[in-house]
Amino acid sequence: QVQLVESGGGLVQPGGSLRLSCAASGINFSEYYMRWYRQAPRKERELVAVISGIQGATAYADSVRGRFTIAADNAKNTVYLQMNSLKPEDMAVYYCNAWNRKNDYWGQGTQVTVSS
Repeated sequence: QVQLVESGGGLVQPGGSLRLSCAASGINFSEYYMRWYRQAPRKERELVAVISGIQGATAYADSVRGRFTIAADNAKNTVYLQMNSLKPEDMAVYYCNAWNRKNDYWGQGTQVTVSS
């Protein structure tokens, strides 16, 4: 059974930092594109960052580039999202996603709250 479990969300002040984790089981994430999405209240889900488990290449949304960093620990089958210089507009539920041509898996999300 495939599971993606996010953790590390919480309350942080503007300008603060937070590190999210996504622990994968039942898959080898080196065979996937691992992606972080977020969904803010009354907004559509948006792609935040991607890392290729095969190639190691990364990509970021314009809104977070330079502030967020996605990384992977292959031995632990875990993907991280380091979030720095957080802004109120970063407040959202953050979701971990594993995708390749054959499969598409989602975690349940972790709440990130950035106070005004």
